[in-house]
Amino acid sequence: MTHKDSIKLLRECEAGCSMGISSIDEILDKVRDDKYVRILQESKDHHDKLKNEIHNLLEQAGCEDKEPSMMAESMASLKTAFKMQMDDSDRTAADLIVSGCQMGIRSLHKYKNKYDGAGHTATDICNRLLDIEDELCHKSFPYL
Repeated sequence: MTHKDSIKLLRECEAGCSMGISSIDEILDKVRDDKYVRILQESKDHHDKLKNEIHNLLEQAGCEDKEPSMMAESMASLKTAFKMQMDDSDRTAADLIVSGCQMGIRSLHKYKNKYDGAGHTATDICNRLLDIEDELCHKSFPYL
């Protein structure tokens, strides 16, 4: 795998996985409902497993990892802290998760379109991350 679009798409997917993991980590200890905690933990595990798979593919291709931008992480962290401080309910946590998933889904579709020359492996990984984000979003709806 050396195609530029494949590598670029994989790097964006890896950054998306990292963002998802850190977002879940920020909320996980504030959630009270045990079932929702399990849903979040399961999604975090899926993100982490996929991130490791992407990391291995990029490493085989001789590429460096891509982490989310510091600005994006900082803004997400501030938003989470502010909203949870105002109302630390599971409803607020779910709202933040749903918003994050929807933003991730939009970004992934944008990158999938931008890097339309990506190979099957990179596209498949992107689709799997889209599925993970979509599933978490839908499983969070009952907590809104």
